[in-house]
Amino acid sequence: MNFSNIIGNEEIKIFLDNLIKTNNVVHSYMFIGPDGIGKVLFAKEFAKMILCQDSNKACNHCSSCIKFNSDNHPDFMIINSEDGKSIKINQIRFLQERISEKPIVSSKKVYIINNSDLMTVEAQNCLLKTLEEPPEYAIIILVLSNENKCLSTIKSRCTKIAFQKLRNSDLTQYANENNLEINSSLLSASDGSISKLLNLQNNLEAYKQLDNIINAFSKDNIVDIWNNADILYKSKDNINTLLEYLNTVFLERLKSTKESKYIQSIKIIENTKNKLSSNANYDMCIDNLLLQIWEDFNENYNRG
Repeated sequence: MNFSNIIGNEEIKIFLDNLIKTNNVVHSYMFIGPDGIGKVLFAKEFAKMILCQDSNKACNHCSSCIKFNSDNHPDFMIINSEDGKSIKINQIRFLQERISEKPIVSSKKVYIINNSDLMTVEAQNCLLKTLEEPPEYAIIILVLSNENKCLSTIKSRCTKIAFQKLRNSDLTQYANENNLEINSSLLSASDGSISKLLNLQNNLEAYKQLDNIINAFSKDNIVDIWNNADILYKSKDNINTLLEYLNTVFLERLKSTKESKYIQSIKIIENTKNKLSSNANYDMCIDNLLLQIWEDFNENYNRG
């Protein structure tokens, strides 16, 4: 089977492979699912199979595959947001100009619109004309995480393929193959997403410091915890990400121990996030966060 270089979503691999084998590829698809699970990789591999000139699809030897692998295929294009915020009508008009030209190397042309939920309404309405009357050789794949941002007229003209979060075993496999550090807390915080896992790896020292703070709640006094919590005090621009990690660890421990202190800790964190979003004093919010969690971790503490 193809897609062997992609981790997870095994059922979709079989489904797409069968579409190719039975020659049942249609003109438009929506690859829908959480970010960071490999939807674009799936779309590119699917495109490569569609364009392949050999009966053994994605053969890696024919002229089409060679050009595809070198990012030099004239019958293939990926459209991305130019500013990270939206995909504009001029980009869709460019796609339409290109798609009107007949294939050069393959018998088909494939166009991927990545993060297509970023298309403006004008861009979507422009694309609709092509989806309604596509050239017989054209296949368009919309890759997105939030289909609610797409017009119903767009959705109704596409075959939807729903991708699932990766399993912990998938993430562990990826981590092992790429020599990444992994543990149960990192797995939970990754939430089935390789991109989240990589982000955690890029900031691994910060998350290790958070683990140290969590472990200190039951054994250190509050002054020592305050003094050793620089990672929280100095991460104002990234604080919500760090607080989400704390929530993930506490939730994981709640599931395994059923101890109520973890429920309270999660509530304290959510309350802190609300205060910070209301522009409360940052250092005081972190002070109170740590104090309140420490109090709940120490049963013998006298609250007065």
